[in-house]
Amino acid sequence: MFRDARSYQMLFLCLFLVLGIATRDWTLHPGIILVAIATCLVTQWAALVVSSQFPILGSQFNPATQTIATPATPDSPTPSPPHPFPSLPSALITALGLSLLLRTDHCSTMMVAAIAAIASKFLLRFRGKHIFNPANFGIVAAIGLTHDAWVSPGQWGEGSWYILLFLATGGLVLQKVGRWDTTVTFLGSYACLEAVRNLWLGWTWDVWLHRLTSGSLLLFALFMITDPRTIPNARTSRILWAVAIALLTFILRNIFFLPTAVFWALFALAPLSILLDLLWEAPRFEWKARELRVES
Repeated sequence: MFRDARSYQMLFLCLFLVLGIATRDWTLHPGIILVAIATCLVTQWAALVVSSQFPILGSQFNPATQTIATPATPDSPTPSPPHPFPSLPSALITALGLSLLLRTDHCSTMMVAAIAAIASKFLLRFRGKHIFNPANFGIVAAIGLTHDAWVSPGQWGEGSWYILLFLATGGLVLQKVGRWDTTVTFLGSYACLEAVRNLWLGWTWDVWLHRLTSGSLLLFALFMITDPRTIPNARTSRILWAVAIALLTFILRNIFFLPTAVFWALFALAPLSILLDLLWEAPRFEWKARELRVES
C-alpha cells in the first residue's frame, strides 16, 4: 500500500501508542506526546535550514541534495514522487519512539530528549552517516541530563496478543527495509545467553520466557536496533554488531542489574558501526532508493 517503509512504521507506532494509552495503565499525558512531536519536527526543520547554509553539518538531510542514486530502467518500478521534506517522516518516527519508550512528568524533559535526538543526527556523523539511533540518543540524554526521566521495561505486561502484534507489524517493516537479520541475530543471541544462565541457575523455563517476552524488548529489537540509517551497512557487520549488543545487554542486565540494559548497550556500541563499515564495505541504505537498489 505504501511505497515508503517509514509510512508503515509511523502507522504501527501510532497504533502502539493508542493501544498503550487505552489498554495499559500508562502515566503518559497526551500533551507530552504532542510536545515530543512538535519539538522533533521543529528541530528537524531548523536543522535543515541551518544545514542548507552550512552543508558540512548535514548535506544528506538537505532536500535539495537527496535524490535517488540509481537511474530507473524500463523494468524498474515507478519511483515515488519526491517529498518536499524527505527527512520529516524520520523526525516523526523519532518522536513516536520517544513517546512510546521514555517516561517523564514534565514537558521540558521531553523537549530535552527530542532536541538531543534530532541534533545528534546533524552533529554526530561520520562520512555523512549519523552515528547514534536518534530516539536511543534522546532517551540516554534525558536520563543523564535530567532527574525526572525513566524507561519502564514492563509497561506492556506479558499479554500474548501484544507479542503477536509486535512480531507481525515489526516483521512487515523489516521485510520492507531488509534488516531482519539484525533482529533475528540479536534476539537469538540474547535468548541463547539467557538460556545458558537459566540452566546454570537451575531455574524453570518460565523465567526465561518472561525475560524474552517483554514488550519493550520486542519494540527495541523490531523498531529501534534495526534503524537502517544508523546500523552497519553490510550483513556480516550487522550480525557481528547485533551479537555484541546482545552480549553487552546480557552483562549489563545480569551482572550490573540494569533493567534498561538494551538502551545503554545500543548507545555504547553505536560507534562500533563506524569500524565495521570500514572493514566490510557495502552500499549505504537510502529510504527512497530501497525499491530500486538491493544490497549485495
